[in-house]
Amino acid sequence: MMKLAPLPANLPLRHPAALIATWFGAGLVRPAPGTIGSLIALPLGWGILTLGGQALLMLDIIIVLIIGVWAAGIYGAADNAHDSSSIVVDEVVGQWIALMTMPSSLLGYVVAFAAFRFYDVIKPWPVDYVDKRVKGGWGVMLDDVLAGLYALIVVFLVEYWGLIG
Repeated sequence: MMKLAPLPANLPLRHPAALIATWFGAGLVRPAPGTIGSLIALPLGWGILTLGGQALLMLDIIIVLIIGVWAAGIYGAADNAHDSSSIVVDEVVGQWIALMTMPSSLLGYVVAFAAFRFYDVIKPWPVDYVDKRVKGGWGVMLDDVLAGLYALIVVFLVEYWGLIG
């Protein structure tokens, strides 16, 4: 059964930081807000790749990363949590990084999603190091950037070896 998590008392959803950090409210959905954020990122990433290719996706990653650092920092401070589970803008950025190979099939997108979620949850080194040691908005965003890079490598290798596509 789905339900919505509450927002911090002093940060309404209409605040730009709350909108961005929760990716327009997607991060408030329970259970599994990180998975929901990643799922929402997939069709958006596909659309960006279709319209402008890797260059546009990279530009969007950089823009959302910078804005996400700001939003996650404000949301985290309002929620009194380093990496609130309601913040999912980091999943959007990480998932888009995993798509930078431009997967050539629906199965490629499934692999990109599964690989990113795996590395985001498991947090191998240095993802876990960044998650534990880097604070504020940068800490929220950077562990997902690293998980996205791990997933990018997996998608690239799987496509390179001809296992999907």
